[in-house]
Amino acid sequence: MADGNFLPRAIQLVSQATEKDNAKEYPEALRLYQLSLEYFMTAIKYEKNPRMKQTIKDKVMEYMTRAEKLKTMIENPAKQGVPSGGAKKEGEESDETKKYKDALSSIILKEKPNVKWDDVAGLMGAKEALKEAVILPIKFPHLFVGSRTPWRGILLYGPPGTGKSYLAKAVATEAQSTFFSVSSSALVSKWQGESERLVKQLFEMARENKPSIVFIDEIDSLCSSRSDSESESARRIKTEFLTQMNGVGNDMQGVLILAATNLPWMLDTAIRRRFEKRIYIPLPEEGARAKMFSIHLGTTPHSLTTENMRQLAHETEMYSGSDISIIVRDAIMEPVRTLQAATHFKKVRGGDTLEPCSPGDPGAIEMSWENINGDQLEVQKVSYRDFRRSVQQNRPSVSSSDLVEYENFTRNFGQEG
Repeated sequence: MADGNFLPRAIQLVSQATEKDNAKEYPEALRLYQLSLEYFMTAIKYEKNPRMKQTIKDKVMEYMTRAEKLKTMIENPAKQGVPSGGAKKEGEESDETKKYKDALSSIILKEKPNVKWDDVAGLMGAKEALKEAVILPIKFPHLFVGSRTPWRGILLYGPPGTGKSYLAKAVATEAQSTFFSVSSSALVSKWQGESERLVKQLFEMARENKPSIVFIDEIDSLCSSRSDSESESARRIKTEFLTQMNGVGNDMQGVLILAATNLPWMLDTAIRRRFEKRIYIPLPEEGARAKMFSIHLGTTPHSLTTENMRQLAHETEMYSGSDISIIVRDAIMEPVRTLQAATHFKKVRGGDTLEPCSPGDPGAIEMSWENINGDQLEVQKVSYRDFRRSVQQNRPSVSSSDLVEYENFTRNFGQEG
């Protein structure tokens, strides 16, 4: 067998062992665990990456501990207080729960992101829907009785860079709830059975800490459409997600699942149905784009007028909020580029500070920025011309054909944000 095949074979064997373990076929599970450990130990011998080697060692210890427990259970069932084919001990389940809680602890936002509703330009429909689902039930719980219940699942979808994650930050800031922020990659593990246990533990933690909000970014990578070619592990993750969101006996009162995706048509149909509100987050309108230029400029010294902002907004149709952010960042670097390229400087009228100038300007002194002390340089304001240049150099990231797909999905399954 080639050296590189030891680890895949070990993972395959431990997957089979886990399945037998879950099915309470303990003698066969023990045999497979022991066989997998032999392959894991050989894989450690040939592994060159120190981090990967440590990861394998940690897993070996975990599977070795489980194998020892199974061996003891099989040999001395009475001593363990369980029947020979019996269930796991209560303390063992607590240890496992603690492990997954520790793994997920970093996703709880302990500090508010400090993004207010007013910081999100436009998207009035989406903001109202989120207030309806999050803020009002907490502030006025007596409104939501009987058949009037808050939304339990909201999907935000639209082109990249339109503010879906930013909206989630506003929810985290404004809501008096425990906020869990999760990327799909945090819930995916190559180890057999871990992904679905992480999903289960996430929902259990949300229920323990309610009122709570679980935000899952890029949910399409976790819950894409089921197919014959997908792995058994991927299928089990989706099944666990469906069970936790709307399964029999799972109390989701006080828990909101908020998710975002750029590819809503890739979602599994059963997952899509769990999201009662599916809100389209479109490219910003002209008024929202003007506000975005102002927000991203912040306190940066500039000479732009309100009319300049409106004109820039008019010229950036089809640009996303992220695209506009890049334009602003690029434009405010223009004074720095001018400074680096300058060969002459002159004194600012009425002061002793210097600013870049043309060689023919009155009072121009030939020098480089390297010859100027920090407090001698006059900070130049960003100009409308700087922004015009930046707009010409930075093209939108979303095409017309992309928008057609979002509009078709909205027409069939969503609502305008």
